[in-house]
Amino acid sequence: MLLKAIIDDHIYELNVPDALISQAQPFFDQLDQDMDGGWQMSREWVERPDRLQRCQIVADKLLTALESENQQLGMMMAGYLLARLPGIESVELDVQGEIQNNRFHLTEHRPIAETPRGSAPSGAGLSKLEAMEQAGKDVTKVFKVGRGYRFSVFDHATGTWQDAPLAPTEEDASRLRQEAFKARYEALQRSQDD
Repeated sequence: MLLKAIIDDHIYELNVPDALISQAQPFFDQLDQDMDGGWQMSREWVERPDRLQRCQIVADKLLTALESENQQLGMMMAGYLLARLPGIESVELDVQGEIQNNRFHLTEHRPIAETPRGSAPSGAGLSKLEAMEQAGKDVTKVFKVGRGYRFSVFDHATGTWQDAPLAPTEEDASRLRQEAFKARYEALQRSQDD
């Protein structure tokens, strides 16, 4: 299986054999167990990383492997991403060390954020609580980028995260995030009323 890793203007094509992915399942499970206890994602401690966050953590390890030219580790990290994100085509790796800024592009339009068990998929008419939970997963917390602040919103149509414009202060970014959260929540509610 092929995974493209994008670092700035460079594209690395990692061709991971299917046999490696199936043989490495115990290694992938061990990675998941390591992350079960929580993980430091840049400046934020995440108690229980969800599937997207786990893949962002592994993508950061992939970046380290590529930078240190450790092909074996790079293949294993690419294999994890291919196994845990069906339909993944490429990953954009953040060279500034911001794990949450690692972005995934899928060939199929699948949401990559976790959805709670028993809940309807996005746009299928969610209850107020389900809509609030889904909106919380679709809109990230505000994070610092250079001297500014921003957040990201998951676009279910393209299966990618879209960055909000850079705001000069954390308060400005928080206000914009609240508007985006409210719009997503209301959209999920409207779909129930349709």
